[in-house]
Amino acid sequence: MSIEVNNESAVEIDEEVLQRLAVYVLDALHVHADAELAIVLVDEGAMEQLHVQWMDEPGPTDVLSFPMDELRPGSEDNPAPPGLLGDVVLCPQVAEAQARTAGHPLIDELLLLTTHGMLHLLGFDHAEPEDEKEMFGLQRDLLVGFTMQERRR
Repeated sequence: MSIEVNNESAVEIDEEVLQRLAVYVLDALHVHADAELAIVLVDEGAMEQLHVQWMDEPGPTDVLSFPMDELRPGSEDNPAPPGLLGDVVLCPQVAEAQARTAGHPLIDELLLLTTHGMLHLLGFDHAEPEDEKEMFGLQRDLLVGFTMQERRR
């Protein structure tokens, strides 16, 4: 898998843990080993520009997803085809405020947001209650599985 993590923000982040998470999520969802993903961390100004340009919403947000080849999860017998998954853009400054409110470390919030963004790239959404239940349940399961894997490292 080609997973590029590019920190353009002024916040120091453990990029390797984000990369390990991305590998874990893609493996768990049977995305082809040749899939490509970019995770970009940007400051509030850059995120606000993207938020206005693509969502027509003011102010910075925590995560945006930009799908490319519209890949979908596969199965063990039939993995998703190779291709460009897309970009997940994170704003650590917004995530930091959310982490404080939630009472957990910034990296935990970034792991949550990265997983959330990747699920959007794979076609999941939370606009309808049924879809929200499915997406957030899968998100929780992936984060629990990843956390357990990390503890064994």
